[in-house]
Amino acid sequence: VTHWHSPKFHAYFPTANSYPAIVADMLSGAIACIGFTWIASPACTELEVVMLDWLGKMLDLPAEFLACSGGKGGGVIQGTASESTLVALLGAKAKKLQEVKAQHPEWDEHTIIGKLVGYASAQAHSSVERAGLLGGVKLRSVPADDNNRLRGDALEKAIEQDLADGLIPFYAVVTLGTTNSCAFDRLDECGPVANKHNVWVHVDAAYAGSAFICPEYRHHMKGIETADSFNFNPHKWMLVNFDCSAMWLKDPSWVVNAFNVDPLYLKHDMQGSAPDYRHWQIPLGRRFRALKLWFVLRLYGVENLQAHIRRHCGFAMQFSELCVQDERFELAAEVNMGLVCFRLKGSNERNEALLKRINGRGHIHMVPAKIRDVYFLR
Repeated sequence: VTHWHSPKFHAYFPTANSYPAIVADMLSGAIACIGFTWIASPACTELEVVMLDWLGKMLDLPAEFLACSGGKGGGVIQGTASESTLVALLGAKAKKLQEVKAQHPEWDEHTIIGKLVGYASAQAHSSVERAGLLGGVKLRSVPADDNNRLRGDALEKAIEQDLADGLIPFYAVVTLGTTNSCAFDRLDECGPVANKHNVWVHVDAAYAGSAFICPEYRHHMKGIETADSFNFNPHKWMLVNFDCSAMWLKDPSWVVNAFNVDPLYLKHDMQGSAPDYRHWQIPLGRRFRALKLWFVLRLYGVENLQAHIRRHCGFAMQFSELCVQDERFELAAEVNMGLVCFRLKGSNERNEALLKRINGRGHIHMVPAKIRDVYFLR
Protein backbone atom coordinates (compact mmCIF):
# COMPACT_ATOMS: atom_id res chain seq x y z
CA VAL A 1 0.00 0.00 0.00
CA THR A 2 1.15 3.55 -0.72
CA HIS A 3 0.30 5.23 2.57
CA TRP A 4 -1.09 8.64 1.62
CA HIS A 5 -1.36 9.57 5.30
CA SER A 6 2.21 8.80 6.23
CA PRO A 7 4.11 11.91 7.42
CA LYS A 8 6.72 10.88 4.82
CA PHE A 9 4.28 11.11 1.89
CA HIS A 10 5.03 14.28 -0.12
CA ALA A 11 3.74 13.28 -3.58
CA TYR A 12 0.83 14.58 -5.71
CA PHE A 13 -1.27 16.63 -3.24
CA PRO A 14 -2.39 16.14 0.36
CA THR A 15 -5.46 13.99 0.87
CA ALA A 16 -7.34 14.84 4.03
CA ASN A 17 -8.52 12.53 6.77
CA SER A 18 -9.70 12.87 10.36
CA TYR A 19 -11.58 10.85 12.94
CA PRO A 20 -14.84 12.83 12.54
CA ALA A 21 -14.72 12.26 8.76
CA ILE A 22 -14.04 8.51 9.20
CA VAL A 23 -16.97 8.19 11.63
CA ALA A 24 -19.23 10.15 9.25
CA ASP A 25 -18.22 7.86 6.38
CA MET A 26 -19.05 4.82 8.51
CA LEU A 27 -22.44 6.35 9.30
CA SER A 28 -23.01 7.11 5.60
CA GLY A 29 -22.20 3.48 4.81
CA ALA A 30 -24.54 2.26 7.56
CA ILE A 31 -27.48 4.48 6.52
CA ALA A 32 -26.72 3.42 2.92
CA CYS A 33 -29.18 5.75 1.21
CA ILE A 34 -28.77 6.57 -2.48
CA GLY A 35 -29.76 10.24 -2.45
CA PHE A 36 -30.51 10.96 -6.11
CA THR A 37 -33.78 12.80 -5.37
CA TRP A 38 -35.16 14.64 -2.37
CA ILE A 39 -37.75 11.91 -1.69
CA ALA A 40 -35.09 9.15 -1.84
CA SER A 41 -33.73 10.64 1.43
CA PRO A 42 -34.76 14.20 2.35
CA ALA A 43 -31.99 14.59 4.97
CA CYS A 44 -29.34 13.59 2.42
CA THR A 45 -30.37 16.44 0.10
CA GLU A 46 -31.20 19.06 2.73
CA LEU A 47 -28.03 18.62 4.78
CA GLU A 48 -25.99 19.02 1.58
CA VAL A 49 -27.76 22.32 0.75
CA VAL A 50 -27.02 23.65 4.25
CA MET A 51 -23.41 22.38 4.38
CA LEU A 52 -22.53 24.00 1.04
CA ASP A 53 -23.97 27.27 2.37
CA TRP A 54 -21.88 26.94 5.55
CA LEU A 55 -18.78 26.23 3.52
CA GLY A 56 -19.53 29.06 1.06
CA LYS A 57 -19.82 31.50 3.96
CA MET A 58 -16.51 30.25 5.39
CA LEU A 59 -14.85 31.14 2.06
CA ASP A 60 -16.78 34.42 1.83
CA LEU A 61 -18.22 33.47 -1.56
CA PRO A 62 -20.58 36.01 -3.15
CA ALA A 63 -24.22 35.53 -2.05
CA GLU A 64 -25.32 34.56 -5.60
CA PHE A 65 -23.55 31.21 -5.12
CA LEU A 66 -25.47 30.34 -1.95
CA ALA A 67 -28.89 28.68 -1.72
CA CYS A 68 -29.73 30.73 1.40
CA SER A 69 -29.53 33.96 -0.67
CA GLY A 70 -32.94 33.09 -2.12
CA GLY A 71 -31.65 33.40 -5.70
CA LYS A 72 -30.95 30.66 -8.23
CA GLY A 73 -27.50 29.69 -6.91
CA GLY A 74 -26.44 26.79 -4.76
CA GLY A 75 -23.81 24.17 -4.06
CA VAL A 76 -23.41 20.44 -4.63
CA ILE A 77 -20.88 17.80 -3.59
CA GLN A 78 -19.22 16.15 -6.60
CA GLY A 79 -16.83 13.20 -6.49
CA THR A 80 -13.77 15.03 -7.83
CA ALA A 81 -12.68 18.38 -9.27
CA SER A 82 -12.46 16.68 -12.69
CA GLU A 83 -16.21 15.97 -12.50
CA SER A 84 -16.92 19.59 -11.59
CA THR A 85 -14.90 20.84 -14.58
CA LEU A 86 -16.87 18.54 -16.91
CA VAL A 87 -20.25 19.41 -15.36
CA ALA A 88 -19.51 23.15 -15.72
CA LEU A 89 -18.37 22.62 -19.33
CA LEU A 90 -21.61 20.78 -20.18
CA GLY A 91 -23.67 23.55 -18.55
CA ALA A 92 -21.72 26.19 -20.51
CA LYS A 93 -22.20 24.18 -23.72
CA ALA A 94 -25.99 23.93 -23.19
CA LYS A 95 -26.18 27.66 -22.47
CA LYS A 96 -24.20 28.66 -25.56
CA LEU A 97 -26.18 26.27 -27.81
CA GLN A 98 -29.42 27.95 -26.75
CA GLU A 99 -27.99 31.46 -27.33
CA VAL A 100 -26.59 30.66 -30.77
CA LYS A 101 -29.76 28.82 -31.91
CA ALA A 102 -31.75 31.96 -31.05
CA GLN A 103 -29.40 34.08 -33.21
CA HIS A 104 -29.04 31.52 -36.06
CA PRO A 105 -32.16 29.35 -36.26
CA GLU A 106 -30.88 27.97 -39.60
CA TRP A 107 -27.79 26.34 -37.97
CA ASP A 108 -28.15 22.80 -36.72
CA GLU A 109 -26.71 21.64 -33.39
CA HIS A 110 -23.86 19.75 -35.05
CA THR A 111 -22.65 22.92 -36.85
CA ILE A 112 -22.71 24.96 -33.63
CA ILE A 113 -20.86 22.33 -31.56
CA GLY A 114 -18.18 22.17 -34.26
CA LYS A 115 -17.51 25.90 -33.76
CA LEU A 116 -17.45 25.93 -29.93
CA VAL A 117 -14.10 26.59 -28.26
CA GLY A 118 -13.05 26.74 -24.59
CA TYR A 119 -9.90 28.07 -22.88
CA ALA A 120 -7.55 27.14 -20.07
CA SER A 121 -4.01 28.03 -19.06
CA ALA A 122 -1.20 25.84 -20.35
CA GLN A 123 -0.63 25.17 -16.62
CA ALA A 124 -4.20 23.91 -16.01
CA HIS A 125 -4.72 20.35 -14.78
CA SER A 126 -4.94 17.53 -17.34
CA SER A 127 -8.57 16.96 -16.29
CA VAL A 128 -9.51 20.19 -18.11
CA GLU A 129 -8.27 18.78 -21.42
CA ARG A 130 -10.11 15.55 -20.60
CA ALA A 131 -13.36 17.48 -19.97
CA GLY A 132 -13.03 18.88 -23.51
CA LEU A 133 -12.60 15.36 -24.93
CA LEU A 134 -15.59 14.02 -22.97
CA GLY A 135 -17.70 17.07 -23.81
CA GLY A 136 -16.83 16.77 -27.52
CA VAL A 137 -15.57 20.36 -27.87
CA LYS A 138 -12.29 22.09 -28.74
CA LEU A 139 -10.27 23.47 -25.83
CA ARG A 140 -7.40 25.89 -26.37
CA SER A 141 -4.32 26.00 -24.20
CA VAL A 142 -3.43 29.65 -23.53
CA PRO A 143 0.22 30.42 -22.63
CA ALA A 144 0.84 31.48 -19.02
CA ASP A 145 3.08 34.42 -18.02
CA ASP A 146 6.59 34.17 -16.50
CA ASN A 147 5.04 33.42 -13.10
CA ASN A 148 2.95 30.57 -14.61
CA ARG A 149 -0.32 32.54 -14.34
CA LEU A 150 -3.01 32.99 -17.00
CA ARG A 151 -3.44 36.71 -17.65
CA GLY A 152 -6.40 38.65 -19.03
CA ASP A 153 -4.59 39.98 -22.11
CA ALA A 154 -3.51 36.47 -23.20
CA LEU A 155 -7.10 35.21 -22.82
CA GLU A 156 -8.48 38.23 -24.70
CA LYS A 157 -6.03 37.65 -27.55
CA ALA A 158 -7.03 33.97 -27.84
CA ILE A 159 -10.77 34.79 -27.79
CA GLU A 160 -10.45 37.55 -30.40
CA GLN A 161 -8.37 35.32 -32.66
CA ASP A 162 -11.06 32.60 -32.50
CA LEU A 163 -13.89 35.08 -33.09
CA ALA A 164 -12.01 36.30 -36.19
CA ASP A 165 -11.78 32.66 -37.35
CA GLY A 166 -15.56 32.24 -37.04
CA LEU A 167 -15.43 30.13 -33.87
CA ILE A 168 -17.70 30.51 -30.83
CA PRO A 169 -15.93 30.99 -27.44
CA PHE A 170 -18.07 29.52 -24.66
CA TYR A 171 -16.02 28.37 -21.63
CA ALA A 172 -12.89 29.37 -19.69
CA VAL A 173 -11.24 27.59 -16.78
CA VAL A 174 -9.33 29.81 -14.35
CA THR A 175 -7.06 27.79 -12.03
CA LEU A 176 -6.34 29.04 -8.53
CA GLY A 177 -3.41 26.90 -7.38
CA THR A 178 -2.03 24.97 -10.40
CA THR A 179 -0.81 21.40 -9.97
CA ASN A 180 2.76 22.02 -11.16
CA SER A 181 3.61 25.02 -9.01
CA CYS A 182 0.46 26.25 -7.17
CA ALA A 183 0.37 29.38 -9.36
CA PHE A 184 -2.76 31.54 -9.31
CA ASP A 185 -4.32 32.62 -12.60
CA ARG A 186 -5.39 36.28 -12.50
CA LEU A 187 -9.13 35.82 -12.03
CA ASP A 188 -9.53 39.59 -11.60
CA GLU A 189 -8.25 40.03 -15.20
CA CYS A 190 -9.63 36.89 -16.89
CA GLY A 191 -13.13 37.13 -15.38
CA PRO A 192 -14.04 40.54 -16.87
CA VAL A 193 -12.62 39.51 -20.28
CA ALA A 194 -14.76 36.35 -20.31
CA ASN A 195 -17.84 38.24 -19.07
CA LYS A 196 -17.43 40.79 -21.88
CA HIS A 197 -17.43 37.98 -24.47
CA ASN A 198 -20.25 36.06 -22.75
CA VAL A 199 -17.97 33.12 -21.89
CA TRP A 200 -18.75 30.89 -18.88
CA VAL A 201 -16.02 31.20 -16.19
CA HIS A 202 -15.28 28.08 -14.14
CA VAL A 203 -12.85 28.53 -11.23
CA ASP A 204 -10.85 25.42 -10.34
CA ALA A 205 -9.31 25.85 -6.88
CA ALA A 206 -9.05 22.10 -6.18
CA TYR A 207 -6.10 22.24 -3.75
CA ALA A 208 -5.73 25.89 -2.78
CA GLY A 209 -9.45 26.56 -2.20
CA SER A 210 -9.27 25.17 1.35
CA ALA A 211 -6.84 27.98 2.27
CA PHE A 212 -9.50 30.59 1.40
CA ILE A 213 -11.12 29.88 4.77
CA CYS A 214 -8.18 32.00 6.05
CA PRO A 215 -8.81 35.70 5.27
CA GLU A 216 -5.10 36.32 4.48
CA TYR A 217 -5.30 34.06 1.40
CA ARG A 218 -8.55 35.41 -0.03
CA HIS A 219 -6.80 38.02 -2.19
CA HIS A 220 -6.16 35.14 -4.62
CA MET A 221 -9.95 34.95 -5.15
CA LYS A 222 -10.19 38.60 -6.25
CA GLY A 223 -12.70 38.71 -9.11
CA ILE A 224 -14.74 35.71 -7.90
CA GLU A 225 -17.95 37.70 -8.56
CA THR A 226 -17.22 37.32 -12.31
CA ALA A 227 -17.32 33.49 -12.12
CA ASP A 228 -20.28 31.27 -13.08
CA SER A 229 -19.06 28.21 -11.17
CA PHE A 230 -16.48 27.59 -8.45
CA ASN A 231 -14.99 24.35 -7.16
CA PHE A 232 -12.53 23.18 -4.52
CA ASN A 233 -11.79 19.89 -2.78
CA PRO A 234 -12.31 19.76 1.00
CA HIS A 235 -10.96 16.21 0.62
CA LYS A 236 -7.53 17.62 -0.25
CA TRP A 237 -6.69 19.87 2.66
CA MET A 238 -9.65 20.38 4.95
CA LEU A 239 -9.71 17.18 7.03
CA VAL A 240 -12.66 15.70 5.08
CA ASN A 241 -11.77 12.34 3.55
CA PHE A 242 -12.20 11.41 -0.13
CA ASP A 243 -14.55 11.89 -1.92
CA CYS A 244 -15.92 15.35 -1.26
CA SER A 245 -15.51 18.02 -3.95
CA ALA A 246 -17.54 21.18 -3.31
CA MET A 247 -19.00 22.97 -6.33
CA TRP A 248 -21.14 26.10 -6.48
CA LEU A 249 -23.16 27.38 -9.45
CA LYS A 250 -24.67 30.84 -9.87
CA ASP A 251 -27.36 29.43 -12.14
CA PRO A 252 -27.66 25.63 -11.86
CA SER A 253 -30.60 25.57 -14.30
CA TRP A 254 -28.18 25.30 -17.26
CA VAL A 255 -26.65 22.14 -15.81
CA VAL A 256 -30.03 20.78 -14.65
CA ASN A 257 -31.55 21.27 -18.12
CA ALA A 258 -28.49 19.81 -19.86
CA PHE A 259 -28.81 16.56 -17.86
CA ASN A 260 -32.57 16.42 -17.32
CA VAL A 261 -34.08 13.02 -18.08
CA ASP A 262 -37.23 12.53 -16.03
CA PRO A 263 -38.76 9.04 -16.14
CA LEU A 264 -41.95 8.47 -14.16
CA TYR A 265 -40.22 6.27 -11.56
CA LEU A 266 -37.96 9.18 -10.50
CA LYS A 267 -40.73 11.82 -10.24
CA HIS A 268 -42.10 12.90 -6.85
CA ASP A 269 -44.52 15.44 -5.36
CA MET A 270 -41.84 17.78 -3.99
CA GLN A 271 -40.12 18.38 -7.34
CA GLY A 272 -38.95 21.96 -7.73
CA SER A 273 -39.06 22.87 -4.04
CA ALA A 274 -35.76 21.12 -3.22
CA PRO A 275 -32.86 20.29 -5.56
CA ASP A 276 -32.78 16.81 -7.08
CA TYR A 277 -29.04 16.44 -7.13
CA ARG A 278 -29.11 13.75 -9.84
CA HIS A 279 -29.56 16.67 -12.27
CA TRP A 280 -26.42 18.38 -10.98
CA GLN A 281 -23.98 15.53 -11.60
CA ILE A 282 -22.99 12.80 -14.05
CA PRO A 283 -23.92 9.65 -12.04
CA LEU A 284 -27.48 9.04 -10.87
CA GLY A 285 -26.68 7.56 -7.45
CA ARG A 286 -24.87 9.47 -4.72
CA ARG A 287 -23.70 8.79 -1.18
CA PHE A 288 -24.57 10.79 1.93
CA ARG A 289 -21.35 12.82 1.71
CA ALA A 290 -22.68 15.92 3.48
CA LEU A 291 -22.34 14.01 6.78
CA LYS A 292 -18.54 14.24 6.47
CA LEU A 293 -18.65 18.01 6.07
CA TRP A 294 -21.09 18.39 8.95
CA PHE A 295 -19.07 16.24 11.37
CA VAL A 296 -15.77 17.93 10.48
CA LEU A 297 -17.14 21.49 10.63
CA ARG A 298 -18.98 20.85 13.92
CA LEU A 299 -16.11 19.02 15.66
CA TYR A 300 -13.20 21.23 14.59
CA GLY A 301 -14.86 24.57 13.93
CA VAL A 302 -13.53 27.27 11.61
CA GLU A 303 -10.64 28.37 13.86
CA ASN A 304 -9.12 24.90 14.20
CA LEU A 305 -9.38 24.30 10.45
CA GLN A 306 -7.69 27.67 9.82
CA ALA A 307 -4.91 26.72 12.26
CA HIS A 308 -4.41 23.41 10.39
CA ILE A 309 -3.98 25.24 7.05
CA ARG A 310 -1.68 27.90 8.53
CA ARG A 311 0.51 25.24 10.14
CA HIS A 312 1.05 23.53 6.77
CA CYS A 313 1.83 26.83 5.04
CA GLY A 314 4.34 27.51 7.83
CA PHE A 315 6.05 24.14 7.18
CA ALA A 316 6.41 25.07 3.50
CA MET A 317 8.05 28.40 4.36
CA GLN A 318 10.39 26.62 6.79
CA PHE A 319 11.44 24.05 4.17
CA SER A 320 11.91 26.70 1.46
CA GLU A 321 14.19 28.68 3.81
CA LEU A 322 16.33 25.56 4.32
CA CYS A 323 16.56 25.15 0.51
CA VAL A 324 17.66 28.77 0.05
CA GLN A 325 20.28 28.49 2.83
CA ASP A 326 21.89 25.44 1.14
CA GLU A 327 23.90 26.66 -1.86
CA ARG A 328 23.43 23.31 -3.68
CA PHE A 329 19.67 23.93 -4.06
CA GLU A 330 17.41 26.53 -5.65
CA LEU A 331 13.67 27.19 -5.71
CA ALA A 332 12.03 26.50 -9.08
CA ALA A 333 8.90 28.60 -8.41
CA GLU A 334 7.45 30.99 -5.87
CA VAL A 335 6.41 29.18 -2.68
CA ASN A 336 2.62 29.22 -2.46
CA MET A 337 0.46 27.62 0.24
CA GLY A 338 1.95 24.27 1.27
CA LEU A 339 3.86 23.51 -1.93
CA VAL A 340 7.63 23.95 -2.39
CA CYS A 341 9.13 23.49 -5.88
CA PHE A 342 12.87 22.97 -5.54
CA ARG A 343 15.82 21.45 -7.41
CA LEU A 344 19.53 20.86 -7.30
CA LYS A 345 21.38 23.55 -9.26
CA GLY A 346 22.45 22.02 -12.57
CA SER A 347 20.96 19.75 -15.20
CA ASN A 348 17.57 18.05 -15.37
CA GLU A 349 19.35 14.66 -15.40
CA ARG A 350 20.99 15.46 -12.06
CA ASN A 351 17.56 16.18 -10.53
CA GLU A 352 16.04 13.04 -12.06
CA ALA A 353 18.84 11.01 -10.46
CA LEU A 354 18.19 12.71 -7.09
CA LEU A 355 14.46 11.93 -7.19
CA LYS A 356 15.16 8.33 -8.24
CA ARG A 357 17.51 7.93 -5.29
CA ILE A 358 15.07 9.50 -2.80
CA ASN A 359 12.08 7.42 -3.95
CA GLY A 360 14.23 4.30 -4.35
CA ARG A 361 15.02 4.29 -0.63
CA GLY A 362 11.31 4.00 0.12
CA HIS A 363 11.63 6.37 3.05
CA ILE A 364 9.82 9.40 1.60
CA HIS A 365 7.80 9.73 -1.60
CA MET A 366 7.82 12.72 -3.98
CA VAL A 367 6.86 13.41 -7.60
CA PRO A 368 8.51 15.74 -10.14
CA ALA A 369 7.11 18.40 -12.45
CA LYS A 370 8.44 20.27 -15.45
CA ILE A 371 7.80 23.87 -16.53
CA ARG A 372 9.48 25.30 -19.67
CA ASP A 373 11.73 22.24 -19.79
CA VAL A 374 13.04 22.77 -16.23
CA TYR A 375 12.65 19.59 -14.17
CA PHE A 376 12.11 20.04 -10.43
CA LEU A 377 10.92 18.19 -7.34
CA ARG A 378 7.69 19.33 -5.72
